[in-house]
Amino acid sequence: MSSFVTARLAVLVASMRAGGARVGVGDLLTAHRALAAVDASDRDEARLALQAALCKRHADLDVFDAAFDATFGAPASEAREPVELPEAATLVVPRVGVPAAPGDHGPPPAEQAPVPAAWSEIELLRERDFAELSDSERAFAARLVRRIALRGPMRQSRRMRSTRRRGDHPDLRRTVRASLRYAGEPLERHWRVPAERPRQVVLVCDVSGSMDPYARMLLMYLHAWVAARRRVEAFVFGTRLTRVTRELGTRDPDVAVARAAAAVSDWSGGTRIGESLATLNREYGRRIGRGSVAIVLSDGWDRGDPELLATEMARLARCSHSVIWLNPLKAHERYEPLTRGMRAALPHVDHFLAGNSIASLAELADLMEGGLA
Repeated sequence: MSSFVTARLAVLVASMRAGGARVGVGDLLTAHRALAAVDASDRDEARLALQAALCKRHADLDVFDAAFDATFGAPASEAREPVELPEAATLVVPRVGVPAAPGDHGPPPAEQAPVPAAWSEIELLRERDFAELSDSERAFAARLVRRIALRGPMRQSRRMRSTRRRGDHPDLRRTVRASLRYAGEPLERHWRVPAERPRQVVLVCDVSGSMDPYARMLLMYLHAWVAARRRVEAFVFGTRLTRVTRELGTRDPDVAVARAAAAVSDWSGGTRIGESLATLNREYGRRIGRGSVAIVLSDGWDRGDPELLATEMARLARCSHSVIWLNPLKAHERYEPLTRGMRAALPHVDHFLAGNSIASLAELADLMEGGLA
């Protein structure tokens, strides 16, 4: 395979990744093998082979089409409507080094050479602090947040599902049914393994004055969770706790955030984390249930009693599968949890992360998908 095609395959994968598709180095190697298995000089065969290797979801097809045309060029004879990508699928590959269309025998310009992507608007927003986002960037980041919220913790269910992989529990019914195709010989053996279901998630967000630069974006994150999954409860607090699950249940994120803000009487006020968690444990403990993942989003600046905060955090930790604390201040290199609120809470926290950017929320999603180990 020529070095030109090898370089363009890398650019194709990079452009798809910038457009929102989850492709990596392993998919790039698969694309190389797929292209070697077909006639690479035939554009249609090469396109179909690469599409099969790189597209994992139906949503990836439009991203692939636009990335393929931007990378290898679209023939002039091909009459089809241009692909309209979502705003999150901004390609980062300039149309350079594209082969000439049929009938064009002129020499290619000297500046047309394979050039890798230098930057991506998505990558820039991933690392940008929520407090520094403009209104347009915040709207763009909200769409990325909704995609991240689709990834959450799972737990083993009491129900079993059938599989062909060897397990601890044989599925006799499916094995006998499959043996009827082979004159009663159990050539296909089936097994039963525990199924998985989403784990309950409880989000508690600080909307006090010290969290004001992050509150709106984090409420967008809470809305994304409520919209994406069923077993989710959302709360906000300042000096008191307010349940906003119903307010965030509407589809439009701006309307949902406005309704949640209207339901909160202590927005941008003081902070009493201990009293708020006490209300959560006593009034909503049964609704939350045991085995939930509790996510607290706060900078830890607390005006209440630190002993009460430690007591309520210990109670929350005993009832939860895992307690995660997101503190936007943790993103700063010189940050140390010296406030009395954080010092009281940290002994009962399983995972302490920053919650100041898209990248930090993606780190949380990776943690939860990995089993919170």
